[in-house]
Amino acid sequence: MWGIIPAAGRGSRIQPLAFSKELLPIGSRFDGLVERPRAVSEYLIERMVRGGATRICFVIAPGKSDILEYFGGEVDGVPVCYVVQPSAEGLCDALFRAAPLVGPDEPLVIGLPDTVWFPADGLARLPEDRLAFLLFPVDRPELFDAVVLDGEGAVQEIQVKSPQARSRWIWGAMRMPGRVYHDLRATWLARRRRDEYLGTLVNAWLAQGGIAAGVRAGGAYVDVGTLHGYREATILLQEMADEPPAVAPAGADRIDSGS
Repeated sequence: MWGIIPAAGRGSRIQPLAFSKELLPIGSRFDGLVERPRAVSEYLIERMVRGGATRICFVIAPGKSDILEYFGGEVDGVPVCYVVQPSAEGLCDALFRAAPLVGPDEPLVIGLPDTVWFPADGLARLPEDRLAFLLFPVDRPELFDAVVLDGEGAVQEIQVKSPQARSRWIWGAMRMPGRVYHDLRATWLARRRRDEYLGTLVNAWLAQGGIAAGVRAGGAYVDVGTLHGYREATILLQEMADEPPAVAPAGADRIDSGS
């Protein structure tokens, strides 16, 4: 199973930083007996591995080599590779940059690397035979992609940052078979790549007969891409301090500050 991580964004909401926002230190992990700061994207990788991912693909911008230097070629024994998005063309463009790597019979999971969420095994709770979104309740759904479900848990619509959001449940991660991933890409190409946001693309795909499920298994979700979100994530991690310690990524020691 592939884990695809779109990490090509500029992170303008939390700049200035001297490094990629995906390496923003938050919380901690243990490197042997030594406790060290933990990069925010490590939380997503841990959750992908718990959900069954056996390979990780970062989609990065040309100037984000620090992500490669940090993670190297593997994390806790899971191989990591990198694909370049030449310019910032939106989430859909980033996600489909990995298309040459994913076979139609290979499942995949997708998440956002500047988020922290619980439960850590949430991806494992999603069905394997269709596009499935892991949903989280939030107080301000208008800031996210709100997912409207029918009575059977099927996705009716994704409302992208809508002031009139009809659901307080947003998607935070997803799982799908490779054939669905390539079907979504084909829809995106047929629409002349005009969908910047995944939600508008999924809506068009649903209108063509696609089927997606929403699973309300998420508990807490924080977008760490703003200073407010960073503070909220710090509080959340303190509250969840009984989570098992993380394992250091293979390349992390190569950019250690040396303190």
